[in-house]
Amino acid sequence: MARVRFIGPEPVTVPELGPERVVQPDEVVEVPDERFEGYVCQTTNWEAVEEPKAAATVKKTTAAKSAPQKEG
Repeated sequence: MARVRFIGPEPVTVPELGPERVVQPDEVVEVPDERFEGYVCQTTNWEAVEEPKAAATVKKTTAAKSAPQKEG
């Protein structure tokens, strides 16, 4: 599970997180990894706190593959 912070000005209901789930401003909530991008792309309402574990692994692997290789 990934974690995001709600930075909107007023509480919102987020049914995806549970029936009648209300998220307060500045509250950190856990969201399914596959939905993480759907939250953080809404930059006026949500900010990333902890990325999905799989995404962090992919970024490290991609960075390692794109690093310059020594010739020798």
